[in-house]
Amino acid sequence: MLNAKKGRLLISEPALTDPVFFKSVVLLTHHSSDESIGLVLNHPTKIHLNEILNNIPLSDFPVYIGGPVEKNSIHFIHTLGDLIPNTEKVTDGLYWGGDFDTVLSLMSKNEITKDDIRFFAGYSGWGENQLNEEIREDGWIINNANKDICMKYSNPTLWTDLIKTKNRKYAIWANMPKNPNLN
Repeated sequence: MLNAKKGRLLISEPALTDPVFFKSVVLLTHHSSDESIGLVLNHPTKIHLNEILNNIPLSDFPVYIGGPVEKNSIHFIHTLGDLIPNTEKVTDGLYWGGDFDTVLSLMSKNEITKDDIRFFAGYSGWGENQLNEEIREDGWIINNANKDICMKYSNPTLWTDLIKTKNRKYAIWANMPKNPNLN
């Protein structure tokens, strides 16, 4: 079994009924015994970045729900590495955060595309050992992340598609209805 660490994915157990985490896939961008931070990859909004930053003319980059913490904050992952100062490497070819003014400048020059960067409103956060405890209680399945899953595979079926790659123990989850009590 894999352990939680930066650059891994958390796949929620379907009994997690919180709407932010129901059938969610979270990229861990930071993990320590003190805290863990991640971004939900598969919950798009109908909002685009140009609607949030209405005083800056931008292409309509989609915004995803990153998590329930600080919902009014913007976070981003990207493939641009050191082109964006103060970025943090998450895994091979994938980075988190960095200087937002540089991002806006590159966007205004059309030097960043939707394939290079993804934006999130809010983030997912856990306190001291909280995530490790949730994992011990089978609230999350841990999976390796890679740049392609995190950047190119952004549709809502990501959770189902990843569950189908796991062992047979989880196969029944893939077709589980939103509320199994209604069956």
